[in-house]
Formats: sequence, structure tokens, C-alpha cells
Amino acid sequence: MTEKTVDVQWFDNHCHLGEDAEAIIERAHLVGVTKMITVGTDLAESNAAIQIAENFENVWATAGIHPHEAIHGTNGLKELLDSPQVVAVGEAGLDFYYDHSPRNEQKEVFKEQIELANEKSMPLVIHTREAWEETFSLLDAEGTPEHTVFHCFTGGPTELKSCLSRNAFVSFSGIATFSTALEVRAAIEECPLEKLLLETDSPYLAPVPLRGQINEPANIIHTGRLVAEIKSLAEEEVASVTTQNAERFYRLTEMN
Repeated sequence: MTEKTVDVQWFDNHCHLGEDAEAIIERAHLVGVTKMITVGTDLAESNAAIQIAENFENVWATAGIHPHEAIHGTNGLKELLDSPQVVAVGEAGLDFYYDHSPRNEQKEVFKEQIELANEKSMPLVIHTREAWEETFSLLDAEGTPEHTVFHCFTGGPTELKSCLSRNAFVSFSGIATFSTALEVRAAIEECPLEKLLLETDSPYLAPVPLRGQINEPANIIHTGRLVAEIKSLAEEEVASVTTQNAERFYRLTEMN
């Protein structure tokens, strides 16, 4: 580990911290990942995320219902959004790849969370898989929240253009480092730096060269370095700008 790496400050804007959060956060700090958002996927996980955010400095939470959990509805979510640790609604959206919840229920629960984000003027974190057109249609019908991010972006330049046309941010994960992710890397090349966020989605999707391992926020540096390489930028600039982007997106500067 070089000293240069430690001097760079990264922001993991989408991870799922669990019971071992303390050790994971400590390892992240060792390599300069100093801020992170831990994301809720149902009421129980959102509550857990809030508790973690209460216990650790520079960790914030989201509260939301993942499309896999849409069958359970959104009752109780609105109250969680009032927590001072919660900085966004989500992750919410549509997943037509797994279809763990019926599609009509996914759409209704996503619609309700778009409405909540707009009603409470909160950022919205979107999960979409094999449902781009339906996702865009619902956003257009309900009104895309002012601060919207497509997390773990898996599209290419065409989908990127549709996201940017709705003034959304785009968050790239370790998927971008996979050898098959040519379209994702093409999207990174075209994405304006001021609209780009970085995430691990840990404990999932460990980047190359760590594929197959349990992922954690410390590993965001691999995706960050890839972005720097694609955009011919210094690693420090990518770290600095994406950190500022995350702070602006989640309105963290307004909270200080």
C-alpha cells in the first residue's frame, strides 16, 4: 500500500453494511475511504442501516423497499424517512430479471417511493435491471425527483443519455472492471464527471482483481482507478470530484 493511496479520500455512495460494520469501516479508512452511505432494502434493513449510521461518523443511511421486497408494500417507510440519519429514499425500482415480486407490485411500490421522494424533497436511489423503459416511464409519469441516482449502472451510452436527460446522477460499481462490461466502460467515458458517483454495492460485486470475494467499501479504489484511467485523469481528481458529487447529491453540505 502506497502513501499516495492513503492520501486520497474516497466516498462509497452505496454499500450494505452489516453486523461487522466496525471492522469494515476501519479497513476502509486505512485506504482513504472515509465516507459511505449504507442502503436499506426493506423496513428491517433500513432500520439496521439507521442504527449503523447513528454509531459511526461520516456514515449515512437510506430507507427504502427494493423491488425484490415490493410484495410487502411500503407501510412504515414514511416514518423511517424522518430519521436524521436518512439522506435518501431507496433503493427503489424495478427488477424484471429476477421477478422476486410480481411486476405490477414492483411498479406500484416504486411509484409510491418516487412520490415520497418528491413529497419530502429527498434524493431517490434507483435499482433497475432489465426494466429501463418501464423505469423511465414511471419517472416521467410521477416526476423525476430533483436528486435521482441510478445505482450500480449496468447500461451503455444509450441508457446513460436517458438518465442524463432526466438530470440524474449515475453510479458505477465494480461491474465496470469486469472483462465483459464494455458498454459500462463506454458509458463511463461519456458520462460527465460532475454526474458520476462511485460505489461498491458491497458485500456484492467485488471488482477485478478481487472477483469472487466478499466485497467491502475499501475496494472502491479499484473502480475509481479504472474511471481515472478511462477518463485520463489523476486518481486524486476522480476521488475528489466524486466525493464532492456525493456530498452535493445527498445534500450533506446542507446538513453541516
